[in-house]
Amino acid sequence: MRNIDIPPVWLLGFAVLAWMQARYMPMGLSLDSGVTDLLSGVLIGGGLILIALAAAEFRRHRTTIMPHETPSSLVQTGIFKRSRNPIYAGDVLILTGLILRFDAVASLVLIPVFVWLLERRFIVPEEDRMRRTFRADFARYERQTRRWI
Repeated sequence: MRNIDIPPVWLLGFAVLAWMQARYMPMGLSLDSGVTDLLSGVLIGGGLILIALAAAEFRRHRTTIMPHETPSSLVQTGIFKRSRNPIYAGDVLILTGLILRFDAVASLVLIPVFVWLLERRFIVPEEDRMRRTFRADFARYERQTRRWI
């Protein structure tokens, strides 16, 4: 179960909900325009770039990217200088972009629910593990770098 309790699976589930809402319950709401299409592409692309940059830093530091595991080193370089959670920020950007791409206006309410789920299910437990593992280094990093952006 632990292997499927990962953010990409949750992202997929929320994206499927948004797609189903757009397909089967559009409720007469629409934001469909060229600007929305462009914005959705920018959001999805930006999210993928954030995730790729973060994954590269994890690889460079030879530490785990898996959210339920304790990392072997505290990554504070690259994109992690700007955000403690660039992968989760990327997931939120991707979900937002997909909702706009699907023209699932009513599903915009899923975005804060997704953020809440990421914080409670992944971010808070990860930060607790890092506090116990890296102590003063994580405390300093936490003061210097925002959780999201």
